Amino acid sequence: MNNDQEKKSRSRAQIVATLGPASNSGEEICALAKAGMDVARLNFSWGTFEEHRQQIEHIRFAEQCFGHPIVIIQDVPGPRIQKMVGHTYNHDIVKALTDHDRECILFGIEQKVDYVALSFVGNAEDVEECRVFIKEKGGKQQIIAKIERQVALDNLEEIISRADALMVARGDLGEEIPLEKIPFVQADIIARANKVGKPVIVATQMMLSMTNSPTPTRAEVTDVETADMEGADAVMLSEESAKGKYPVEAVTMMEKILIEAEKHISTDRSFNPLKKLI
Repeated sequence: MNNDQEKKSRSRAQIVATLGPASNSGEEICALAKAGMDVARLNFSWGTFEEHRQQIEHIRFAEQCFGHPIVIIQDVPGPRIQKMVGHTYNHDIVKALTDHDRECILFGIEQKVDYVALSFVGNAEDVEECRVFIKEKGGKQQIIAKIERQVALDNLEEIISRADALMVARGDLGEEIPLEKIPFVQADIIARANKVGKPVIVATQMMLSMTNSPTPTRAEVTDVETADMEGADAVMLSEESAKGKYPVEAVTMMEKILIEAEKHISTDRSFNPLKKLI
């Protein structure tokens, strides 16, 4: 299959795959790219800078092998606090950007990542503080605002106006608002991002059962399809691709679901993809 044929067969919505212990090697990353990974997310809550440097080298190699760009997102931890089971964040914070985030971003600028995903954003000032730091250090990275706090929903319009892209981070968001509200909040964020033409990613537990199963549940298939139909520009795998038993199968299945969904989407619909920037 030549590159033009491969490009035509890929979904218009992008697949973001989080890299981790199950997908760190060059062979594994190449397999994810072949299966449909458009964007690689590097989770800086885990791993060393050297491990992330190796991941980036493997991503660059996969790009050369398959002839299409792979966007790199550096997801910085923010004021995250690890608990025995799961995690939370420091509720006393005023600003999202921490000193450790700054160290991570300096590394990301050096490695020429494309986007910085800023965790626990609360307002537009958080986004601007990150942007000023990137520019001061000579970077060109754009900023993805992760919407995962109630205060971010309260300040959503100003955050959307300042950020370059949005992420509906449903995991932590589900700790802040009633679970039954999440589908409606998701749809609202997607609609607002679409209105101003900014990329929006839907993330967390999209196909969580595939961490341990080679096939998703019917509900997970519907979830991915719904996100695409609602207007998401990208959908994201977390544990499924980072530490699951079936990372390639998860990307493959997600691609199948998106392709099917897009048979039912108007050809007039515009997508706002995350782009290779550096």
